[in-house]
Amino acid sequence: GRGARGEAVKGKQRRMTMDIRVLGVVGAGQMGSGIAQVASSNGLDVILNDIDESLVVKGLSAIGKSLGRQVEKGAVSREMADSVLMRIKASSSLDDMARADFVVEAASERQDVKFAIFSRLDEVCPPHAILASNTSSIPIGRIASRTRRPGKVIGMHFMNPVPVMKLCEIIRAMATSEETFRTTWDLAVRLDKTPAEASDYPGFISNRILMPMINEAIYCLYHGVGRREDIDTVMRLGMNHPMGPLALADLIGLDTCLAIMETLYEGFCDPKYRPCPLLRRYVEAGWLGRKTKKGFYDYA
Repeated sequence: GRGARGEAVKGKQRRMTMDIRVLGVVGAGQMGSGIAQVASSNGLDVILNDIDESLVVKGLSAIGKSLGRQVEKGAVSREMADSVLMRIKASSSLDDMARADFVVEAASERQDVKFAIFSRLDEVCPPHAILASNTSSIPIGRIASRTRRPGKVIGMHFMNPVPVMKLCEIIRAMATSEETFRTTWDLAVRLDKTPAEASDYPGFISNRILMPMINEAIYCLYHGVGRREDIDTVMRLGMNHPMGPLALADLIGLDTCLAIMETLYEGFCDPKYRPCPLLRRYVEAGWLGRKTKKGFYDYA
């Protein structure tokens, strides 16, 4: 009957997923350290990698502080927080990813950087390993083409801050296999995230909608339509957004916002995605938002 067929389909889907025990994370910044924390908190052994050991130490320190806040709130015990940190191993060489079953790349939003990382991961990771990118906008198929395993390459776009935000956008490229997709979907659920599938177009769903809104808010500031506080107040109180678009841009990083807008503009050749000149000026001045203590707002 239908029930028996349904159980057979479910059983087949379960067999199509791969068991993940060791998760590699490339990039120990805000996103990478957040992914590492969530993975370890949910029982996975984690390899946290960056190009310099000091960056990994900084990432581990951020995880420690985040866990410390949870301990203070009573959300986790001190013993549990310690065990989370113990499951994360520091790495400054991509060769260490030879032990990983699944790797999430969370490096800077630069195409050349991601291409180089995936080419190297393809060489050192075991044949069964799935390679995922946390890219905000770069098409996954473009990244997958730099490997000899395009069927095992996928997008796994977490939201910032990772330990708090529930969404994980899953992006399947044309070559991504069904097993890779289902394994990634199940991993997102295991990490206590709510997965949503997006097609492999620049910006996917999230940033195809979000970034033009932020860009338009910057145009409003650029054209003198409103002051920064008024623009953000309208969107917070009028549209019930948790924070205004200019404050959100500062949180994301203005360089990241510019990189995403440039990817959209290049990918669609549509003038509606043209980055605002004011955004470019801020980035050229080194005013990147919270991480440099100055963006549309001052954080000193």
